[in-house]
Amino acid sequence: MILTKFSNNYNERQICLIDYLKSQMKPGSNFFKSKYIAKDTGLSSKEVGTNMAILSEICPEFKIERYSYSNSTTWLVTTPQV
Repeated sequence: MILTKFSNNYNERQICLIDYLKSQMKPGSNFFKSKYIAKDTGLSSKEVGTNMAILSEICPEFKIERYSYSNSTTWLVTTPQV
């Protein structure tokens, strides 16, 4: 049932990334490299980068910012304060 709700807003790759972030998040700021997300999820680094950029604009569950680039894009991910 929840998958259907997600399906209307997100594509399959974006759902995969949201699930990944939910499973990996710790309290506070979290840093993720695209190449390691790709390795863990089976997506390509390009798919990760493209979809993380989209999620940074449309996903209210996380605040996602492109943080730096060194061999792979690093993303700063936090949960928004309510």
